[in-house]
Amino acid sequence: MTSFTAKVIDPVGLHARPASVLTKEASKFASEIKIKCGDKEGNLKSIMNVMALAVKTGAEITIEANGEDEKEAIEAIEKAMKDNSII
Repeated sequence: MTSFTAKVIDPVGLHARPASVLTKEASKFASEIKIKCGDKEGNLKSIMNVMALAVKTGAEITIEANGEDEKEAIEAIEKAMKDNSII
């Protein structure tokens, strides 16, 4: 398992646009990828799961990947989040 933790800086949290960016990026990989915020978690490949977490600005999230391409997945997702000013 590979993971990283970051603080959400997007002014409106993980709303539809950033959630879409994350699910598209996560879907490129075979690994199981989860997003956690507080005591809630969801499948990062499902936009409904991500939006259901209702992640607000300033919240700390953890992205975890488990599988054959977990390192590549985490690197790509972290880069996409930084490139899109999500974290």
